Amino acid sequence: MHRNHRSRTFTAIAVASGALALAGVTPLAGSPPAIAAGRPHVEHPRSAGDVPAAVRTPVPTATAQREGVTRAGGGYMGWEAHGSSTASPQAVSPKALTGPDAVAQPDTSVTGIDVSRYQGNVNWASYWKQGMRFAYVKATEGTYNRSAYFTQQYNGSYKQGFIRGAYHFANPEDSGGAAQATYFVEHGGGWSGDGKTLPGVLDIEYNPYGGTCYGKTKAAMVSWIASFLNRYKALTGRDAVIYTTTDWWKTCTGNTSKFHTTNPLWVARYASKAGTLPGNWPYYTFWQHTSTPLDQDYFNGTVTRLRALAKG
Repeated sequence: MHRNHRSRTFTAIAVASGALALAGVTPLAGSPPAIAAGRPHVEHPRSAGDVPAAVRTPVPTATAQREGVTRAGGGYMGWEAHGSSTASPQAVSPKALTGPDAVAQPDTSVTGIDVSRYQGNVNWASYWKQGMRFAYVKATEGTYNRSAYFTQQYNGSYKQGFIRGAYHFANPEDSGGAAQATYFVEHGGGWSGDGKTLPGVLDIEYNPYGGTCYGKTKAAMVSWIASFLNRYKALTGRDAVIYTTTDWWKTCTGNTSKFHTTNPLWVARYASKAGTLPGNWPYYTFWQHTSTPLDQDYFNGTVTRLRALAKG
C-alpha cells in the first residue's frame, strides 16, 4: 500500500472520557491494585533476563530496517514515518529541539518528548531547561522485549521533575491483547496516583515485522485492542492512551469509534496542524508533531490539566 510519509496523520492518543476535556478532568473510579495512590511509581532495575525473552522472534522487514528497526524489540513510535525527517532513530545531543518539521506551538499546550532505547541515557536536565515538562518512555514490546534503557529514562525523567509515563509497542501477531497488557504492567507500565505518572500508552501502528494489520481482520483487530485496554484498566484502574495514525486506524480497524469516549487519543502527524482525527475522537490529547531531532509532542491543555490527567 502506498503511503505518503508527510501527509499521513498519526493518530492521537485518546484521553479517557473525562480526562480529555480541557475544562475539567473527572476522577476515574478505582485505584491501582499494586501501587498505593499518592506514592511515586519508581521502576527498579531488573536482571538482564528481563530484557529480551522471545520464544517467537519477529524479523523486521526491509522497510523497517531502513528506519532503524534492525531486530525484534526495536519498534518505536512513528517508526515508519521517521525517515521523512531523519535517516534512522538515534541518540541526540541535548541541543535546542528545533528542526525543519518544527511547528508553531498551540496557544494552550505543554511541550514534551517520547523516547526509546535509541536515545540511550537521556540528559533530562537539558530538556527540562528547554521547557519540556512531560515525557513518555518505551517500556515493552509484545511479550518478548523490555527496553534496556527503560529504568534510566523512566526514573531519570521523574527525578528531574517531568510528569512521565510508559508506552507499549503492540505486536498483535505475537500474542493476545490481555497477555501484552499484563506484560506491560509487570515490566514498567503501571500507574500511581502521585500526580506525576501518566496513564500507560498502547502504541498500535504499522507492523515493522510484516503485513500492515498483523494478519488480522478489522473486527479481530478491534477485539484485540479492546482486550488490551480492558486488561490494562483492570490492572491499574486507568484507561490507557491510544497512539496510532489516522491512516492505520482506518485501514486496520475500519475507523472504529468504539474507544473515543473512554481512551485518550495521541495523534502523530508531522505537519503544521494535527489534521483529521480517526475514530470519531473530537480532539487529541497529545500530538506528536515532529521527530527532529527526536520525537516531540504537545499536550492539548495547560500544565494543570496535565497534572489532573496524571492524578486520575
